[in-house]
Formats: sequence, structure tokens, C-alpha cells
Amino acid sequence: MVEHLIDAFSYPPIQRAALACVLCGASCSLLSVFVVLMKIPLIGVSMSHAAFAGAVLGMLFGINPTLSGFVACLLTAGVLGPLADRTEMAPENILGIVFSFLMGVAFLGMGILTRTKAGALNLMWGSLLSLSVSDIYILAAVTLLLALFVLSFFKEIRFVLFNRRLAAASGVPERMIYYSLLFLTGTVVSSNLSTVGGLLIFALLVQPGATALQLTYNLKHFFLISLASGIGACVLGLIVSYIFDLPSGASVVLMATAIFAAAYTFSPKRRIARSQEKEQILCR
Repeated sequence: MVEHLIDAFSYPPIQRAALACVLCGASCSLLSVFVVLMKIPLIGVSMSHAAFAGAVLGMLFGINPTLSGFVACLLTAGVLGPLADRTEMAPENILGIVFSFLMGVAFLGMGILTRTKAGALNLMWGSLLSLSVSDIYILAAVTLLLALFVLSFFKEIRFVLFNRRLAAASGVPERMIYYSLLFLTGTVVSSNLSTVGGLLIFALLVQPGATALQLTYNLKHFFLISLASGIGACVLGLIVSYIFDLPSGASVVLMATAIFAAAYTFSPKRRIARSQEKEQILCR
């Protein structure tokens, strides 16, 4: 079995799939830190459906699905930011409205599509083995851009994650940081349509960060654990999908869930909380 798996990685499609898994896991995991700590998981859902809706509309009108999904994500990010800042509605409510609208657009397009439904299904669930070299270059560029953003603005990001209002009062360009994160989320999601798929990628925008949340309070360690979790889930998901002939996107998401479940079960933070609760009960 091991030798067969090693032989499989000598083929270019498998090599591209493995590299795409590493890049997808890295980019989604970095964003997952912001999604989890800022408590905005619906951003991942909204962006994934924006990318999928844009890609489906692109297929309807003969436009490159990746390009149309990218444009749809950027437009969604441009709408979400000002709406969250200028209206009195809670961000969760705004995201819920945008999500439901985009879901309706996506499935309306799916209903209209006839001959190209197979291509739309690939965008929905992902198809790692069909990636081209240009897809890998795009993933690498997006991942590098996101990593440079995190490294360049790490101190400012720390302030924004703690409290946006306090960050603004301290002179930190919190709005620029927040809007940049929205646009980067759209860029990452649209570039990963062919890896995990438009309807599953939001899981990778939540679960690696949620895994790190169970294991550490340190922000640097948070990023590292999230990265390890996301990349590990993608690579292990690819291996499982190859061995058992399963859909790659679904396998990646299930592995991410398994990693989170293990972190939650053995979380030292939960053990400390339980011991403190017992002490409080005994002191009463």
C-alpha cells in the first residue's frame, strides 16, 4: 500500500494535487485565524457561495469561471465591509442576508445550466486531479500575498483581533486591515474553487482556526497550529480520497473535522476550565 502510494506521487497530476493541497491548506488556515477570533464564520460561507455563484454565472455567459468567481468575491467583499460599518444591523445578520441571496443565485444558475452541469459540479465539490500548472501558480501567488500581508501587519492585526474600536482609537488603520482581510478572503476562496469546491471551502476557513483555539492562547502559536491543521487536513484528505476512491473535497473537510474533534477532546484549555470549575464548586 505504501509503495503504491509513493508510486502514485510520481505522476504530475498527483504532484499538482499535493502541492495544491499544501497551498490551499496554508491560505485557508491563515484566514481561519481571523474568521475564528473575530467570530465571523459566515464570512467564509458568504464568500464561498459568492465564488460559486460567480463561477456558475460565468459558465452561463461563456466567461472563465475562476475569473467570474473572483470578481463576484471582490464585489461581495466591497459590499460587506461598508454595510457592516455604516448600518446598525449586526454583522451576522448582514452576512446571513448576503449568504441567502448568493445561495439563491448559485442554485438558480445551476437550474438554468444544461450541458455544462458536470463542470458546475466540479466547482461545487472540487476536483484536485484536474488542476493545471496555471492553477498552481495562481494558488501560490495568492498564498504568498496573504503570507506577506500577515507578516507585514502582524502588530496591527493583533490590535484589530483584540478590539476594532480600541485599535482605531490607538491610530491603527483597522478599517484598512478589515477590508483587506475581506478582499483576501474573496481572493483565496475564488482561487480554490477547483481544489475543495465552492460549497466546502468555508469549512477550511473555520475548522483550522477552531482547532488552534482549543490548544493555545498565544497568537503566533495560533497561526502555526492553524497552518499545521489546515495543511494536514488537505494532504491527509487527498491520501484518503486516493486510497478509497472518494471525492477529494469531501475527504479534506472530513479530515479537518476529525483533527478538530481530536483537538477538542484533548484540549488542555478545556481541562483547565473544568478543574477551575470544580474548585469553584468545592469552595462554595
